[in-house]
Amino acid sequence: MERDEKWAVIAARRRELADLLAGLPEAEWERPSLCTEWRVRDVAAHVALTPQSPGMLRILAAGARAGGDLQAVNRDLARTHARRPTTRLVAELRELADSRARPAITTLDNLLFDVLVHVQDVALPLGRTAPMPLAAAREGLDRVWRMGWPFWARRRFRGARLVATDIGWIAGDAGGAEVRGPAEALLLLLTGRRAAALPRLAGDGLAHLAGPA
Repeated sequence: MERDEKWAVIAARRRELADLLAGLPEAEWERPSLCTEWRVRDVAAHVALTPQSPGMLRILAAGARAGGDLQAVNRDLARTHARRPTTRLVAELRELADSRARPAITTLDNLLFDVLVHVQDVALPLGRTAPMPLAAAREGLDRVWRMGWPFWARRRFRGARLVATDIGWIAGDAGGAEVRGPAEALLLLLTGRRAAALPRLAGDGLAHLAGPA
């Protein structure tokens, strides 16, 4: 995908998330999302906060307080932003949908898979469907497979052969036990949303994924 195409997908996903959340009962905002330790409210706040990053100095200060745990920094910033009224969070998602601003510590490719996955983090617990654009899902799979921290996908799935059944994407060991399914489910698997992904996957390699995380 070209750069402008990626930004267009990000903008569309932000708007889709706003549509999912608009008019949602308050209790549903407190529902656990697929993202561990994050409520639906926290995920929405994170996506809304991304184009209005608090800046490198504040991020570094938060990182120092968290002992260098960037996952904790991300979570704490989201929880703080999540204190805003839900109507404001929905409005921010719409108002900033087309923004190309991004935190200094991330990349466009990271933003792309991040918003793809976070829409699922909200949609699935709410019983909604929000299919990922296939080309963007493939980009997300490529990025998560290449990167190390925080998912370590190549290490975690060593010995497996991952095959997307709806796009031309294959990764892993050529002779490995196969895990196959839609790109969307594979991306959820690679990013740690295993319980949501497994029912949509098949193959000999699935037995190795059914134990404890």
